[in-house]
Amino acid sequence: MSDQAGHRELERRWCQIFATLHAGGEVAPSVRLRAEGMMETLVLLGLAAPQQLQRAMARCYRAEFDESLAQVWGEHWNELFPFPQIPGFGQRAPVYPSTPDQG
Repeated sequence: MSDQAGHRELERRWCQIFATLHAGGEVAPSVRLRAEGMMETLVLLGLAAPQQLQRAMARCYRAEFDESLAQVWGEHWNELFPFPQIPGFGQRAPVYPSTPDQG
């Protein structure tokens, strides 16, 4: 796999993850972990720098959600989600009390 092919495949995976989450779907942990492993591999092989990949991932996020990771998580989002973590979460399920309110 060439340097460019690896970057394109990783970008495809990020876009798929973010599109699924944006649509309200769930992303299997294995999908996220494989993408994070791919990020780490590109760095270990010297084909990318962590900051370069984080910037590219942030562009995919912005393209899908129409807001930046900095807008959602703050200016230092990459400290909250250190490389190679992918900052993306599914929608929270509604919670309904199972017992009557005793208040």
